Amino acid sequence: MNIALLGYGKMGKTIEQIAIKRGHNIILTIDKDDKDYDITKADVAIDFSIPTVAFGNISNCINNQVPVISGTTGWLDNYDKAVALCKEKKGAFIYASNYSLGVNIFFELNKTLAKMMSTLKQYNVSMEEIHHTQKLDAPSGTAISLANDIISQHTSYDNWKLDESDETTIPIVAKRIEDVPGTHSVNYKSEVDTISIEHIAHTRQGFALGAVIAAEWIAGKTGVFTMNDVLNIG
Repeated sequence: MNIALLGYGKMGKTIEQIAIKRGHNIILTIDKDDKDYDITKADVAIDFSIPTVAFGNISNCINNQVPVISGTTGWLDNYDKAVALCKEKKGAFIYASNYSLGVNIFFELNKTLAKMMSTLKQYNVSMEEIHHTQKLDAPSGTAISLANDIISQHTSYDNWKLDESDETTIPIVAKRIEDVPGTHSVNYKSEVDTISIEHIAHTRQGFALGAVIAAEWIAGKTGVFTMNDVLNIG
């Protein structure tokens, strides 16, 4: 399979290594300032760029009938536009805030726990995420996904905020520490105990592998999908 990498930072380079090991060809590596390239050469594109160019990358792929996998966070104000364009053009598109296979299992555990805790009003939920210092957005897209999934299952909460909380708001603490690939924890605390679930990424390999698996899966398909479709979970 011929793959175009839209975004060639640390994640892009890791995806490249894994894709080549799995027998694929990297035919384009596009950085944020590269404008003049032919995306139609690719069988699929993987976008790990930056928030300001992600929607343009995704639109370019969809308009040219190239399936696109996006893991860029911080651009989701335009997500509905991307979905509408994909449906209009009969394209293929997956967005995930995190492509790690383990994190997507963690998402399902988080939803199940939130549903179980929704009747136990003595527990207050809080979240923490830790990433490397080069990460531009805070909280992380993964933390936002986790918070929104809690809200969907837990009737006591209707919002999340960075470093703020009240009776109906989930507080998210975001820390930036050198060379941390990604840690996310969800905590339910009462006066007598705390229940916590946590996912710790040891390297970027898990994120990159999941993105390549998603690219392999979407080949030949039409529609808007999620990692639940790729992994057949949820």
